[in-house]
Amino acid sequence: MPTAILIDGAFFIKRFRRIEPQNRWNAARAAECAHRWALAHLASGKGAPRRELYRIFFYDCPPLTTKLHHPLTKRSVDFSKSEEAQFRNELHAHLRVKRKMALRLGHLSKQVRWTLTPEAIEKLLKEKMSFDELAPEHVVPGVRQKGVDMRIGIDVSALAFKRCVDQIVLIAGDADFVPAAKQARREGIDFVLDPLWAHIPDGLQEHVDGLRTTCPRPAERVLLPGPW
Repeated sequence: MPTAILIDGAFFIKRFRRIEPQNRWNAARAAECAHRWALAHLASGKGAPRRELYRIFFYDCPPLTTKLHHPLTKRSVDFSKSEEAQFRNELHAHLRVKRKMALRLGHLSKQVRWTLTPEAIEKLLKEKMSFDELAPEHVVPGVRQKGVDMRIGIDVSALAFKRCVDQIVLIAGDADFVPAAKQARREGIDFVLDPLWAHIPDGLQEHVDGLRTTCPRPAERVLLPGPW
């Protein structure tokens, strides 16, 4: 039976930018890596036959496109024209035409709160910067995705109960998927987690049948600003 590969889009984008920081805004490259790294899971090992692909599922949300007033500049910012919005829209367009790739889109929470970038938080905590030195680029809207985890859970259950596959590979990095993984394993599905070299919570490995990463290992840590 074939393999289904599920990709948590927000997690993938964060790790892609960590692995290839020079391609941070290259949507075509991001789509190509998502497709290539997913297909690499079909190689079972030396001398073993290549597994059949059922489908690659990519879960994400449309970008933030509203106008908000920046808390520092007090000016209106049109996020539909931001680099992130352009990147996300282009990425989705590239993914839609990939062979056996299904794009599953949730939605963004209507409640948007401004927050600091990880870079600014780290500098403030280490006292390398004061609050008076905050610049507009240090303050970004904190956007929450809605409906993505639910779609992943529903698809995992459907694939398991309908016996569409005998293996599921999930590219993700947190424990939100554990209930779905347990359910799939009870149905006899081989459930593999690919954290893209990210650290996973302690004890998470006991809820999957194995860990496997097919992408290049990232270089030394580079702190990047938030995705929005």
